[in-house]
Amino acid sequence: MNVLNIEIKAHCADPNEARKKLELLGARYVGRDRQIDTYFNVPEGRLKLREGNIENCLISYARPDQAGPKASNVVLYPLAGDGAGLKAALTQSLGVWIVVDKQRDIYFIDNVKCHVDVVAGLGSFVELEAIDQAGTRNIASLQKQCEELMEALQIVDEDLVAVSYSDLIDESKQAL
Repeated sequence: MNVLNIEIKAHCADPNEARKKLELLGARYVGRDRQIDTYFNVPEGRLKLREGNIENCLISYARPDQAGPKASNVVLYPLAGDGAGLKAALTQSLGVWIVVDKQRDIYFIDNVKCHVDVVAGLGSFVELEAIDQAGTRNIASLQKQCEELMEALQIVDEDLVAVSYSDLIDESKQAL
């Protein structure tokens, strides 16, 4: 399934406060997912296998590294069962680049998926993904949804993160 997202990621000093704000905004809580994202070596974009108790899928995506709302072209392939065989095949053929381990609280406001994440080794974050699965929304309307939620959640420019968790983990490993 091809999906267009406009998304942001931001540092979050107080995950409990972010959760409370989402609840006050009427967000629908889906649950807490422990997700292990295994990123594979690919020449362009990102390819990751997400293993969680709520979400399990192979995800290919490409997006610019920039702070603030950015377009992301995503291909999702949901997994019907255990992804162990797929993981073994991808590991053998491509090799593993990085593994990201996180606890993710998942919320929805209309078509906007909101995450409050606690990422092992990195800290707490909020992610917003304005999603167009049906091909009925344009980039401007998706961007506006992200910007409105950023304002409602009091996300400031200084908190925005331009890169993925995989990049942040890679940077922290390089610094050692």
